[in-house]
This record gives sequence, C-alpha cells and structure tokens, in this order.
Amino acid sequence: MTDMVRGMNPTAAITNAAEAKAAARASAIAIFIGVIWGIIGLVWMMGPGAAAVEAAMAEATAASPGAAGMAGMATSMAVGFGGFLIVVQLILGLVQWFKPNIVIPILFTVLVVYGLGTGVWGMMMADQMNIEAASPPWQVYGGLVVLVVELILHIAGIRGASAMNKFRDAQAY
Repeated sequence: MTDMVRGMNPTAAITNAAEAKAAARASAIAIFIGVIWGIIGLVWMMGPGAAAVEAAMAEATAASPGAAGMAGMATSMAVGFGGFLIVVQLILGLVQWFKPNIVIPILFTVLVVYGLGTGVWGMMMADQMNIEAASPPWQVYGGLVVLVVELILHIAGIRGASAMNKFRDAQAY
C-alpha cells in the first residue's frame, strides 16, 4: 500500500520494480476515477440532464421543425455513446492495472490535456457570448478537478511504466 501511495506522486523517486509497478498502476486508478465520473455524468444525463439537453436543442432548432424531432434521438445517442466510452475506459483501466504499459498512460494523458483545453476554452467562450453552459456548474468545475487529478496520476503512470521497462531491461542483461 505504501508503494501505491508513493507511486501516485509524480515527483517521487522510483528505486525498485515494485515502486515502478505501483506508479504505473496510478494511471489505472486515474482511469477508474474517470469511469466513476463518467457514470455520475451518465446518470445525470439519463435524469434531469435529458430535459436540459432537449430544451437546449429545441431552442437551437426553433427555426427548423424537422430538426426538432431529432432532439430526443440525440439525447439517447449521447447516453448510448457515453455508456460505450465508460465500458472502453473500464477495459483499458483493467488492462493497465493487470498488465501495466506505457501506451495507455500516454494516450490518456493526451486525452486529458485535450479535455482540459476544450473545457477551459468552452467556459471562456460561453462567458464571452453571455450564454449558459448546458451542464450545471457542479459538473463543469467537478469535471475540471477530475481531469487535473487524472493528469497528475497519468504522469505518474508514464514515469512508472518507463521505470518498469528500465528495470526489465536491466534484468535481461
């Protein structure tokens, strides 16, 4: 357990293979945090979020009666796609936990940085255009906090997976 806590620190020195594996698993923990946050968002989307999304789409498509009928379908597609992404994240998190590698943490680091950038940019644009966000503030700001935590853990995961490779290479000789 101490190795796991130490492994979550992206600045901690990695001195042995057990610490390297624990640090690589920090990325899996970040993915599991993302799965939990995704489930929270999916539950919100299936409840009060569906009404908010449909209302926003109805307002946006007021001039086009044909597009108004697509609001309900778009909401159900968003729920289905969100569920699919949660399952994919869960599978990749399990792979990273049981067979840590460097590819998954790098992939998720890129996605998290993209998510942070688009989230902050979207907030700035909504503020400039004086429009309300489609999501409630707890979801917007909570999502940014989750992304920052995930970024820290994925960086630790990259360091751990890299150290695992170095320890493996050293044992080969």
